[in-house]
Amino acid sequence: MEFTAIDYSIFALLLVLSSAIGLFYALTGDRQRTVQEFLLANRDMGCLPVALSLLASFQSAVAILGVPAEIFRFGTEYWFLGCSYFLGLLIPAHIFIPVFYRLRITSTYEYLELRFNKTVRVLGTVTFIFQMVIYMGVVLYAPALALNAVTGFDLWSAVLTMGLVCTLYTTLGGLKAVIWTDVFQTLVMLAGQVAVIVVGAWRVGGMARVWRVAEQEGKIAGIDLDPNPLERHTFWSLAVGGIFMMLSLYGVNQAQVQRYLSARSEREAKLSCYAVFPCQQIVLCLSCLTGLVMFVYNQEHPLAPTHSSSDQLVLFFVMDVLRDLPGLPGLFVACLFSGSLSTISSAFNSLATVTMEDLVRPHFPELSESRATLVSKLLALGYGLICLGMAYVSSMLGPVLQAAISIFGMVGGPLLGLFCLGMFFPCANPTGAAVGLLAGLVMAFWVGIGSILHGTGGAKGVPPANSTVLPTVGNLSTVLATTLLPPTSAPPSPTGLQRFYSLSYMWYSAHNSTTVILVGVLVSLLTGPTPAAALDPRTISPVLPWLLCCLPPKIRQWFCCGAPGHTDATEKSNGVPNGLIPPGPDRQGEEEEGQGYIRSAGAPSYTLQETSF
Repeated sequence: MEFTAIDYSIFALLLVLSSAIGLFYALTGDRQRTVQEFLLANRDMGCLPVALSLLASFQSAVAILGVPAEIFRFGTEYWFLGCSYFLGLLIPAHIFIPVFYRLRITSTYEYLELRFNKTVRVLGTVTFIFQMVIYMGVVLYAPALALNAVTGFDLWSAVLTMGLVCTLYTTLGGLKAVIWTDVFQTLVMLAGQVAVIVVGAWRVGGMARVWRVAEQEGKIAGIDLDPNPLERHTFWSLAVGGIFMMLSLYGVNQAQVQRYLSARSEREAKLSCYAVFPCQQIVLCLSCLTGLVMFVYNQEHPLAPTHSSSDQLVLFFVMDVLRDLPGLPGLFVACLFSGSLSTISSAFNSLATVTMEDLVRPHFPELSESRATLVSKLLALGYGLICLGMAYVSSMLGPVLQAAISIFGMVGGPLLGLFCLGMFFPCANPTGAAVGLLAGLVMAFWVGIGSILHGTGGAKGVPPANSTVLPTVGNLSTVLATTLLPPTSAPPSPTGLQRFYSLSYMWYSAHNSTTVILVGVLVSLLTGPTPAAALDPRTISPVLPWLLCCLPPKIRQWFCCGAPGHTDATEKSNGVPNGLIPPGPDRQGEEEEGQGYIRSAGAPSYTLQETSF
């Protein structure tokens, strides 16, 4: 089926409205003249737009394609991932957000310098940049490739148009434009998915019949309580391993933390985290229902040739179901590319932020506000062009692209472990943090790349049933959606080191973050834990005393490495949050008084009056 003029018009309308939002915020308000407005939306956003932006940032096109394909092939077991959302969002709201928000930082990695030193901060920043640069090119190219294969939609026209539009509104409108376009694009995504479910269910006899047929065919999964970590999907890997995956995304990832910090108050930031929970559940339900409707529809109307990759099945389904309804195929394409736009714009803005705050400002401390804002905009523009370049590189990688895609998931766990090491282990020192991060990255790449090599080196190049490698190179996007699909035939059970490589991808974040913490604590104890006088109490999670209250005093004292019960200390000289002025003079005194901070006249640092620890 070919696109009609109406379909192209709807797709073009998405791009025009997204650009218009960027232009609106470029020409209104303070016109993005300050770093705080450009990178943090002037710290004046409400909880609802922040929540929808949090949802959109990682609800990419690959998830829209990948999750229904997962349900289509393996049933509803993946739905249990929703069990991880509660703690995966509650923990950031009460542990990570209070620490980040009260420090008044712009880049997440400023925390690492406050807690450890500049070296650890740069290591974290470089790791994040490496992760996101690879990710954003693939997330733009892979869905366009799948769309081109099914609909004939011109590949590079789609890639260039989307990349340039996204670069335009991100560069001109800053974070405020990114957040409000995310809100608009989230609504488009929901509309596209609902349209497909409603029309698809109607064509096969209603949702009741869809559920009945799926149940008869064994697609409605029960609770699998198998504790084996090598099993690809069980209740434990999805509900428990998924918590760590959620924390790596919603707890410490710069793209998400930047949205928390844009909220007008800490309370609004927490409320936005709460609001994401039902939104995530709705999106997961829509994706799973799409997969079930697609499965039942395929029973009566075979969708695609057997050689088609799994993510293309969703597009074959959409084009077949909506073939007689002009405009709806265009709506789904708009839904698909809304996912890409929201994800890529988040990547641009977060990369510009960490580069500016962690790599540029420390070397040019006298940079004026207007010049710093200009540099931030140029960085966003530069990363937009890099994204287009990475999309082109992705088209040439071939089999290596599988490894490039997997890197995004490999890096999230070690970064989560690094922040947990700083917040929950006062004894951790800079040496332990740096060695722990490197050990976590080595472990992540060892298991991840080993899994890929083991899969491609197996019999006939087929990976094991619970591998994180796709059966075909053509199935490019499903990995990013954490729906890494195994072959239908069951190969021999892995033995020896192959079992280690067969660890379920849902445990990757937990495994790698735990590696960072264990190595970091051990090295810190061997090299001498952080002295109490050198520890900035604000960098330790405020829930730590509650977690330690049940331990004997001597163990608690050892755990905290001698940190006293009441600290009267001044912030370390290098712990300067880049001199950013807290938002709103009318709220500054009230917020800081409530947190125990006093702003010293003429200096961009804080003195901590008293902190219970």
